[in-house]
Formats: sequence, C-alpha cells, structure tokens
Amino acid sequence: MSTPTFWRCEPSWSWTSPPLTDHLLWCVVDGRGAVELDGRRQELRPGVCAVFQPGDAPRATHDPHRRLLVFGMHFATATTAAPDPRWGEVLDRELLGVLARTSDASYRRGDALGRRQAELCLEQLVTLVWDAVHQPGRSAVDTAVDEIARQLRQDPSRDWTVTEMAGRAALSRAQFSRRFVAQFGMSPAQYVIQARIDRAHQLLTESGMTVTETAAALGYTDVPYFSRQYKHRTGRTPSQDRQAQPGFQPSTESAGREAGPE
Repeated sequence: MSTPTFWRCEPSWSWTSPPLTDHLLWCVVDGRGAVELDGRRQELRPGVCAVFQPGDAPRATHDPHRRLLVFGMHFATATTAAPDPRWGEVLDRELLGVLARTSDASYRRGDALGRRQAELCLEQLVTLVWDAVHQPGRSAVDTAVDEIARQLRQDPSRDWTVTEMAGRAALSRAQFSRRFVAQFGMSPAQYVIQARIDRAHQLLTESGMTVTETAAALGYTDVPYFSRQYKHRTGRTPSQDRQAQPGFQPSTESAGREAGPE
C-alpha cells in the first residue's frame, strides 16, 4: 500500500487518470464535485467513496469554491477489491473519518505495528465502500433504529418502553414497531428479552453470579419467570449453564437458593 494521504484539491484542480496499475481507495471528506468512469457519473459530496481497480481511468472535477478534501491510497491485492459500481455513499461519516485519520497517523509512525494498523484500517474502509454499494438507500431513520437496537444490547437491564424508543427515532409507536420488525425480524419487546437472555448467559457462565443474582441484575423480580424465559430461549435452565462453567463449586447456600426456580 502507498502512504495514506489527505489532500485538499487546488482551486484549478481536475483529474484525468491514466489507466491505473493497482487499486485506489478514494474517499471524499469535504467539498463538492463529480467523478466519471466508463460513462457513469457520480456527484461528489462528503461520504462518497470509491475503490478503483487496475485498468480504470477515472476523471473528476470539483467546485473551486467548495474544494474537495480527499483521503486515499493505492494498494495491491490478489483478490477483487473494487465493487460495481465503483462508488457508494458511506453514511457513517464519523467512522469513516476515524478510520482515515487512524490509517494516516499509524502509517506515518514508520514501524511494523503502525503499518499493520494502517492495513487493517484500509480493509475496513474498503468493506465500508462495499456495504455502501450493495446496501444503498439506508435512511436516517434506519440508522436511528440500528442505534436504538445497539443501546438495547448494551444495556438490556434497563426498563425500556416502546414509547421511549419510538420517540428517540422520531416515529410513532406503530411506525417504529414496523421498522424495527423489518430490520431485525422481531418486535422491540422480543428483542429486549433476547438481549437480556444473551446477557444472562454471559453472566451465568463467566461471572460467577448465581441465578438469583443474575435475574435481579437484569431487572427480573420473579426468578421462576426468568428461568422459564431462559429455558424457552436457550433450551437449558439457568442452573445448567451456570454449573457447566469450569471450576464450578456450588455452595450449600447457593444450591438452596437455586433449587426452587427450576
């Protein structure tokens, strides 16, 4: 890979590339313009990224009053890295910026670890472009619903309500529920339950917490109800999973507390 580079295009800049001999990652960070390749044209704005392959000869121009700021690098690979079409719009511009800056800074450290980190950032950036090409048209609402689902997984013990979730996405309860089911294949309430059971399994098998302690930590006041939900989702009782962890040593007290719910 070549040195990762940011460049602010000069006011009089234009680009007519000879046929490329390697791959080129090309990401717009700021400004406005247009790029053309094989009769296709793409308006350039922040978040539009391309991966060109050997033989491509792109052309580009920009608005001199809104000069392009581009991040990119050349790289070689034995596999096909360029999507078709070559470009897409990466909606998560924060992640795009972090990866670009990290790649640039890491490579310029000049050591083996920095170069490897820059290579990993390149792989992730190319993946983002592929996702943008093959999953276009995701709206701000889709992104908001994804973020809410992420928060549910991060904090499943919280007393989540559909009304609160819908408000965060600026949707009605019915609209939010429909969008959520379309994206995740289950209702928000069922998603919360699954997130709690997933976290319960982790606590039972890794933390040493008892079934009663785990249920309480995840907001269950009824331990038998928690145990039924757990078995329904996993096919095992909470005690079975807890006792399966290496080095499990049941105490008399914990055995007595956990015998009832199952």
